[in-house]
Amino acid sequence: MIHTTQPRADALVLFGATGDLARRKLFPALYHLEQHGVLDIPVIGVARSEWTDESFREHAREAIIAAEPHADAAALDPLCRRLDLVQGDYADPATWEGLRSTLDRHDSCNAVYYMAIPPTMFPDVARSLASVGLNERGRIVVEKPFGRDLTSALELNETLASVFPEERIFRIDHYLGKESVEDLLVFRFSNTLLEPVWNRRYVRSVQITMSETIGVEGRGSFYDGVGAIRDVLQNHLLQVVALLAMEPPAGPDSHFLQDEKAKVMAAMRSIDPTEIVRGQYVGYRDEPGVDENSSVETFAAARLEIDSWRWAGVPWFVRVGKALTEAATEAVIEFHTPPRLLFDEAGGPPPGRNLVRFRLGTQDGVTFALQAKTPGPRLDSQEVDISVDFAAALGIRSEAYERLLGDAISGSPRRFARQDVVEQTWRIVQPAIDEPGPVHPYFRGSWGSSEADRLLVDGDHWYEPSS
Repeated sequence: MIHTTQPRADALVLFGATGDLARRKLFPALYHLEQHGVLDIPVIGVARSEWTDESFREHAREAIIAAEPHADAAALDPLCRRLDLVQGDYADPATWEGLRSTLDRHDSCNAVYYMAIPPTMFPDVARSLASVGLNERGRIVVEKPFGRDLTSALELNETLASVFPEERIFRIDHYLGKESVEDLLVFRFSNTLLEPVWNRRYVRSVQITMSETIGVEGRGSFYDGVGAIRDVLQNHLLQVVALLAMEPPAGPDSHFLQDEKAKVMAAMRSIDPTEIVRGQYVGYRDEPGVDENSSVETFAAARLEIDSWRWAGVPWFVRVGKALTEAATEAVIEFHTPPRLLFDEAGGPPPGRNLVRFRLGTQDGVTFALQAKTPGPRLDSQEVDISVDFAAALGIRSEAYERLLGDAISGSPRRFARQDVVEQTWRIVQPAIDEPGPVHPYFRGSWGSSEADRLLVDGDHWYEPSS
């Protein structure tokens, strides 16, 4: 199963163009592509809203200005001029004939069809594209979630594969577009300092935390049908695990990277239902749209095992949640204690273990927690942090959706998810879906359910993200 780079697109079609995702993420991303001179194709919205081309363009302008108050008219005006709208019901064949006519008018023969719509609509839209032959004139981009479990993921892929070949199905997980996440790959394999110790001989454990301070914030009806395991753990979090655990790709082509991710997922055990803890913040059931007896988790913590030569016996601890103490995404690699402590003349607490902290949030960077001599006459050590802020050192990077839209248009699948990897991630979390166990309450502003502590070993603790 090899993904090859596709020809550059000559049109971008946005399904759900008047929806929330397009407003918050896609139009600002398109503005930045236009600003950088790389968006030179028509953008065609498809929506049920009874709008005209002009009202659609005004909507896009307002969305961009809301995200970029000082938007440059030299980029904003040309972008808005290239916007068209095909208005109609998705169930009406005339809508699809109208879309084909619009693409014909733009002489398009290789479009990107972006599904900014609920996943339940993906199959119908894919089949409708095929009904007018548009599946043979482009590639499809689908947003996560790719199914609700392993069975539905297989069914969704079967439907999409009946309309588009695998190399023309681009599955978006916006985490794969984040510079900070992609830097895990570069930082690991471009630094000889790390690679010799990146294995079970030297690494004691790995912890990954993805935390939000907000709750469901008006999205209760959506979230109550999803939960933290499906929403984040199965996709975002396991993709980060793969980047930290994978072997070096055999080459720069995208399929080599996907192959190594697939090997990590294949080597990972399915989650033992006794080694996952689910939590729910107090007050969640009072959120609009949430069932008053809901047992959906807003927090999940789990222990993972990767049965590969590199990682056998190393526990991977992961946690994700809403309404927590701090908004952060961080991976902490904990190394073994040195075999003999020579530098403890004062007889105090033993030195802490060396850590590498990858900060993957807005203040992305890396921190090494090392030992240095304590000032004074005794030969003692204490922990010091050696930290780098990537934005300060390297400059501001592009947002995830700008990079992903650019890749979809250029035809590069490197930052998209491959189906075999998606199926493996569902296989890994399926036992936690089949046997969810109890949901433990926790208070807003905490680090989730204290039950998560039982997953750790030898009196360990969860590392709180560094500020």
